[in-house]
Amino acid sequence: MRTKTFAAAALLAAASLTLTACGSGGDNDKPVAVVSEEPGSDKAATVLDQPFEKPDLVLTDSRGEKYDLRKETQGKPTLIYFGYTHCPDVCPSTMSNIAVAKKQLPKAEQDDLRVVFVTTDPDRDTPAELGKWLKGIDPQFVGLTGDFSTIQAGARTLGIAFDPPKKDKNGKLISEHGTQVIAFSPKTDGGYVLYGEDATVDDYTKDLPKLVKGQKP
Repeated sequence: MRTKTFAAAALLAAASLTLTACGSGGDNDKPVAVVSEEPGSDKAATVLDQPFEKPDLVLTDSRGEKYDLRKETQGKPTLIYFGYTHCPDVCPSTMSNIAVAKKQLPKAEQDDLRVVFVTTDPDRDTPAELGKWLKGIDPQFVGLTGDFSTIQAGARTLGIAFDPPKKDKNGKLISEHGTQVIAFSPKTDGGYVLYGEDATVDDYTKDLPKLVKGQKP
């Protein structure tokens, strides 16, 4: 994998064309219009030339309480991912990779880091369902649910697109969604680093010590 810098506008333009259905074996989301890249780099991080503004989302957490995303994560290193608990592959593997890497951080940094999982399937992902699912991955992770259109609009501000869940050819309900993880700086609260679904445990283990300090990986 290679470290790349993309225009935020290009990410937004590409989002509507790059959806991955969990379990479909489709291509992972890849923004277009490269601004610059470093040949030969083995880093998984995509550093954005124009950081994203944190979505203005007020949703419901796994405890059934109101969660104001901007307020609750202000000044905290934050990773945001949109997915759903019934996803058979990409979502659990992404969250598990982050969870394993997070455990390599000093305890204080683990406690400071906010990992936010926002559902793309709010009809099935109730607060209780999110809490049960995330407890098996990392109890500190935050699960959010709420109105579908509100969540969808918030994701779009990060260049992440997803459609309402639908049945596949086998009659199974799936959610097609962007698979990016966006890292937000504790210094500026801007989303300045992006990871695709190919990011590994080693990638996150290497980068998290820098991300919790708001540094570029």
